[in-house]
Amino acid sequence: MSQEIVTISPIDGRIVVRRECASPANIDAALGLARLAQRAWKATSLAERSALVARAVDALVERKDDIGAELTLQMGRPIRYTPGEIGGFEARARHMIAIAAQALADVEPEPIDGFTRFIRREPVGVVLVVAPWNYPLLTAVNAIVPALLAGNTVLLKHSAQTPLVAERLAQAFRSAGLPEGVFQYLHTGHDDTRRMIGSPEVDFVCFTGSVAGGVAVEQAAAGRFIGVGLELGAVDPAYVRADADLAHAAETLVDAAFFNSGQSCCGIQRMYVHQAVMDEFIERAVALTLQYKLGNPLDPDTTLGPVVRAAAANDIRGVLAQAMAKGARGLIDARRFALDSGDSAYMAPQILVGVDHGMHIMREECFGPVCGIMPVASDDEAIALMNDSSYGLSAAVFTQDPVRALAIGERVDTGTWFMNRCDYLDPALAWTGIKNSGRGATLSRIGFEHLTRPKSFHLKAML
Repeated sequence: MSQEIVTISPIDGRIVVRRECASPANIDAALGLARLAQRAWKATSLAERSALVARAVDALVERKDDIGAELTLQMGRPIRYTPGEIGGFEARARHMIAIAAQALADVEPEPIDGFTRFIRREPVGVVLVVAPWNYPLLTAVNAIVPALLAGNTVLLKHSAQTPLVAERLAQAFRSAGLPEGVFQYLHTGHDDTRRMIGSPEVDFVCFTGSVAGGVAVEQAAAGRFIGVGLELGAVDPAYVRADADLAHAAETLVDAAFFNSGQSCCGIQRMYVHQAVMDEFIERAVALTLQYKLGNPLDPDTTLGPVVRAAAANDIRGVLAQAMAKGARGLIDARRFALDSGDSAYMAPQILVGVDHGMHIMREECFGPVCGIMPVASDDEAIALMNDSSYGLSAAVFTQDPVRALAIGERVDTGTWFMNRCDYLDPALAWTGIKNSGRGATLSRIGFEHLTRPKSFHLKAML
């Protein structure tokens, strides 16, 4: 009996997508086709590859509103925001297209008479992209577009929560005229995904997801000596210094904590606020939080939708209960958010004070609309607390002193350091994590390095 994936909308529990999973024969055929297509795709000029990918981006952007509505149905983000993800997809894709020629150019050492020497960036081959549901286009584009530009073929395994994203991408590439087999998607379960990772046809894996998922990917690839890019979880911190613009800091950090219902790997879950401005910051943060409208995400007025499923919401409620049992205090009365019944996917946002690092909320990723705030007395104390974590994806400081911001950032263990902003990916910079937040990098020129291999040419002229 064949397996299937069933996507249940967090909006109201209805089934919005039902798809049969790929059979072992389907998977083998797709892998073989990807391997065969890669030879011709590699031989295609970069200019032609770039033009084809750009046309696919155009095709996807043309359907922005329809795709945005589908995203809302599948994962619950308010419809007022989902079209923005297509805009982010476009910006990242176009940046990677623009820098591809320079990033993939031959590396030439100092010349030596009688020799031609250079390093060419060769595509690795077949790239398997395993993408999550929380930002289903933004996470996928980070790997798919540079992989294709570099001359690789791509197999996409998307989350069972957002399978339509894979199908819409395939339609866009097909309408752009991409050759058969260069981009494919497969709906598979965990066992078949592991089997693909272990297949000799796959040369690189790009995974975005949980730490446990990253461990499973590494185990599946063990002994194959292939590259694995991992963008995993985080409990990202922010530090508000005494000299910060508090209105800006509060507005930015509340949004970073609660946008997408807190379901962002680089959202802010831990806040450290200088004790001199703690009271004013909290007052501002609470006032902003109370302005959210928790509701049906298909309503254009809704600013906070459900989390991905009721079980996830109950796990987050457990984190809040554990913190409060240990002395934390919630500043938001959930009763002000009528849809939060205490047992559904709809959750009121929550700010906790009286927290410490003995609580789950300050140690592990919650992936919900919750955050904890601690007072600090100095930069040194803030740095120590920010570094007291097994994660390191991004971190931020809010200050009007750029010299101090840089000095603090040099001491914080993180992949990206922000001043006066957060929860953002700049495609010109490498997106990378340390510790349990993963390894490797996407975006920027460095992102191409992980999807290519160096091949040295050493040619001696015979005079």
